[in-house]
Amino acid sequence: MDRQAVSFAPPTYQTPPMTATFAPSLAGAHAVLEKVFGFTEFRAGQAEIVDALLAGENVLAVMPTGAGKSLCYQVPALTTNSLTVVVSPLIALMRDQIASLRLNGVAARALNSSISDDEAAHTYCMLRGQRLRLLYISPERLMRENVLTHLANCMPARFAIDEAHCISQWGHDFRPDYRRLAELPARFPEARFSAFTATADHTTRQDIVDRLFDGEARIFVAGFDRPNLRIGIATKKSANKQLDSFLDRHRSASGIVYTLSRKGAEQTAKRLRMEDRMALPYHAGMDQTVRNRHQDRFLTESGVVIVATIAFGMGIDKPDVRFVAHTNIPSTIEAFYQEIGRAGRDGLPSETLMLYGMDDIRLRRMMIDDSNRSEEMKRVEHQRLNALLSLCETANCRRQALLSYFGEDSDPCGNCDRCLNPVATVDGTMIAQKALSAALRTGQMFGTEHLIDILRGEETEKVRQHRHDQLSTFGVGQDVPKSLWRSYLRQLVAADILRVDIGGFGALHITDKAKAVLKGAEPVLLHGEVAGSAERERRGVASMSDLSDVDQILLTQLKQLRLDIARMEGVPPYVIFHDRSLQDMATRRPQNLDGLASCYGVGARKLERYGERFLAAIKVAPAGPVSGSSHSLAVERSGMNFQVTGVRR
Repeated sequence: MDRQAVSFAPPTYQTPPMTATFAPSLAGAHAVLEKVFGFTEFRAGQAEIVDALLAGENVLAVMPTGAGKSLCYQVPALTTNSLTVVVSPLIALMRDQIASLRLNGVAARALNSSISDDEAAHTYCMLRGQRLRLLYISPERLMRENVLTHLANCMPARFAIDEAHCISQWGHDFRPDYRRLAELPARFPEARFSAFTATADHTTRQDIVDRLFDGEARIFVAGFDRPNLRIGIATKKSANKQLDSFLDRHRSASGIVYTLSRKGAEQTAKRLRMEDRMALPYHAGMDQTVRNRHQDRFLTESGVVIVATIAFGMGIDKPDVRFVAHTNIPSTIEAFYQEIGRAGRDGLPSETLMLYGMDDIRLRRMMIDDSNRSEEMKRVEHQRLNALLSLCETANCRRQALLSYFGEDSDPCGNCDRCLNPVATVDGTMIAQKALSAALRTGQMFGTEHLIDILRGEETEKVRQHRHDQLSTFGVGQDVPKSLWRSYLRQLVAADILRVDIGGFGALHITDKAKAVLKGAEPVLLHGEVAGSAERERRGVASMSDLSDVDQILLTQLKQLRLDIARMEGVPPYVIFHDRSLQDMATRRPQNLDGLASCYGVGARKLERYGERFLAAIKVAPAGPVSGSSHSLAVERSGMNFQVTGVRR
């Protein structure tokens, strides 16, 4: 299905008259939430943000993926019956959100490069008539002088800037087009501004506030924890087999496999298809039509694996992505967090895996050093990569290490590979000293494998050629297996005791920190390789699937009905109803429209549009087996802390 060629919903939808009666208060916002979107309560943190926006404050909100950022700016627009301009760089996200809003009876449209001149003209007509509540627009389109002039005549009440980390030069995905958004407050002095992102450390948050809000805003920071995500990280041994073992646990599920290169995406997708998996490549070098087709299949079909570079994912609002795998180390800890965050947006258990090796580290260092960024920016990027390496090599809970980077404390999660399969640490000071001595005595001119050959006393041709078999360090580590030496050297690189020299083709150099280690003034803790337990992993995944009192037969029938409707209307299935809505229906088995209206995510317009068809399916379905003992929504919203701060210049 070519999504460029379909209309997501009948263009006659307008904001339902009932929103005009809602008072601009939190009580009115609750009424919008229930009547329009079908939710009985806000998620953690949403009400505080909505209340601040209704009170006319400027807001920066940092919320994890799946926490419900969109509702935070959609609800105020409907509560006050006014126009909100939503700035987003993501055409796919605009399409999906507008489709969902229209099905809920909300007047929403977009201005971006994918729409026709006729569509744009109709959008401007609706703006002039004050009939739009939400206008989605790309930053490039928004900052055109004619668009700014037109919007000034329409007097938008609010601007909501999504993916706000793109504004900051310190953000992991800085985009120059976003920089000009700082001009908006002067152009629209009566409007209020909000900015939303899932990934922004303290430095990035402060930079956004300074640039967009002139140093003054309410900052809301939701907890970064995604307790439904199982985090797994492993060193590469046999990467294809490791990936296959991971994918075997998710045979019928949709997921994303990230690769570092376009060639890697193509080759991996081809290999997986040969193994009878529904795998499709996606990268910026592909023909746009093919990319759209692959994206559409991922959004509308079950069991599709997208094998992609980082060109795929941001703004893809597919709630039932059950896994994300990385075949190479990502660029930063923020990028890693954002990419794994595309799994489990529906709040249900999902699994992640990252594979990495020394070559990945070398390539990432090279990409930073060869970039056109300033020396200060390169320094920051190296620090961020070091933070990610520390996460990879930690012997402790992965989630604790990840949340600590974002300034959060937590207990061991019990749902990562380190918690499920703990590793013991040892005093590795002497091991580190042996490795550092080998690097020093060879002039810091050689890489991992050659140093290991020296440490283990391997008389290779290269060792003999350089007479390294004559060194005092030759053979001092012969009792340590080669694979374990590789692990130790990776840990020393991650701890910034050794550093990979890009210009030296991967040679290992000692750092200032290493000097203290050599003197015995700085202890080093190391851990051994983790053999892993496939059986333990399988037990863990089985427990993840034990979710609810859902009638599985009925749930399958409801999903098929949803798919049939989605195909007829040219939208992704989750735009009709999210999985959690169907699970709630299959658990409660409502017998009338009032009962259906009480199910998760069933708003007034969707009840009117689809209610009878879903009720009919529920009534004729025989009672089927259920699994589990907890309600289908029990995993929702757990573990989120919320902080509110004020920033004053």
